[in-house]
Amino acid sequence: MSPEIAISTLTSPIVLFFALGLIAALLRSQMTVPEAFAKGLAIYLMMAIGLKGGVAMSKTVLGPDLLLLFIAAAILSFGLPVLAYFALRVGAKMDRINAAATAGHYGSISIVTFVAATQALQLSGIVSSGYMVAIAAMMEVPAIISALILARRGMKSDAKIAGSERGELIREVLLNASVVVLLGSLAIGWISGDAGMEKIEPFFVTPFQGVLCLFLLDMGLSAGRGLRQGWRDLNVGALMFGIYMPLISAGITAVLCKGLGLSLGDAALLITLAASASYIAVPAAMRLALPQAKPSIYLTLSLGVTFPFNLTLGIPLYILLAQMVTG
Repeated sequence: MSPEIAISTLTSPIVLFFALGLIAALLRSQMTVPEAFAKGLAIYLMMAIGLKGGVAMSKTVLGPDLLLLFIAAAILSFGLPVLAYFALRVGAKMDRINAAATAGHYGSISIVTFVAATQALQLSGIVSSGYMVAIAAMMEVPAIISALILARRGMKSDAKIAGSERGELIREVLLNASVVVLLGSLAIGWISGDAGMEKIEPFFVTPFQGVLCLFLLDMGLSAGRGLRQGWRDLNVGALMFGIYMPLISAGITAVLCKGLGLSLGDAALLITLAASASYIAVPAAMRLALPQAKPSIYLTLSLGVTFPFNLTLGIPLYILLAQMVTG
């Protein structure tokens, strides 16, 4: 990987706006983004990503290779939290419930990190497949199931989730906003194809970069507040986990990419997905299923430590790793 890729990623407007929000929050600035507006930005981004992926998928022949990729991604999403759980238990001396809740974040995905990686690939002239959007949406769920299984090992029988709560949890996992919007937009893009996309291009394509800058400004503010308020609940081992766990996940996935024979762009995105950490779908599920777990631990690690690392240094490293395994 040439130094230009790393430099262009670190100096891109989306990273710089994230840095602006992070620094402003750490300095206790009164800068805020209204919550309703931020949610609207998130929905817009997921719709735009899904539509673009769906149009690309409409030109793709679905075969055994793609099915194998889906299976491999599901195994990654389910298995990585197990590794993260034991790393937290041993390295950070974390209790079972908080370790399980935190581990679930590190098998699920960050859609914003995925978007940033897509933009970095485009800046480098590297092509990726539209169906990677579907892979991203699918990887949300298995990690949550894995985290709940890990947590259940440490829960007494009288602390089990009630039947009504279990049903609500299933709806939260399978019908959370990010999964519904991503898969729904993917289907719409697939059905409408290029002809449909041309009609909405002025809204979903041209303004995309600007909207992403606004969203990452808000993410920077959230990450900075998390670091400022939640660091007291984290020891050195936990903070180090937020950096080394993405690198371990990336290494494991790179070996898998070589076996799957993925292209450079698809390998870079799958590595990025595995190395990212959820801060939307998984926290919502954990608040419902494991209310005794501390958001100040799992949100601070995923949003305040891993997300900034991935956005600034991780993505260039993952592209380099993909280049190494794809030749």
